[in-house]
Amino acid sequence: MSLPVMDLVVALHVFSTFAMCGLIWFVQIVHYPMMARFDRVRFAAIEKEHCDRTGFVVVPPMLLEVITAGLLLLAGEWSPVFLGSAAVLGGIWASTFFLQVPDHRRLLLGWDEVAHRRLVGGNWIRTAGWTLRSMAVGYVFFK
Repeated sequence: MSLPVMDLVVALHVFSTFAMCGLIWFVQIVHYPMMARFDRVRFAAIEKEHCDRTGFVVVPPMLLEVITAGLLLLAGEWSPVFLGSAAVLGGIWASTFFLQVPDHRRLLLGWDEVAHRRLVGGNWIRTAGWTLRSMAVGYVFFK
């Protein structure tokens, strides 16, 4: 890839990683804990709306992040820090699909204390992951 294209890929990767880091901290500290206060009678409908609206916010930067990570790897970004951050990204995606998505599916059926507790606790994996990725990506591209 040409240098201007690679500059764009790097910029999009940094942007998407930092965006997801900020978003996940908001979700972890504000939104997920507040779910415990949602109306129990309407909880399933509120959870559905949460999932629908959240998808529009998180899917684009998550896809952008993984696509640009792949492009950077294909272009030869093989520094140990970047490779480690790519492995963390794989862990974030695994956590999303094997932990958070199943808990959200349970909550779509109505309030479930156990599923909510798992959701909040398990989401620390992604929160730590995106925080580590932000530091690693910042180090690799801004040192």
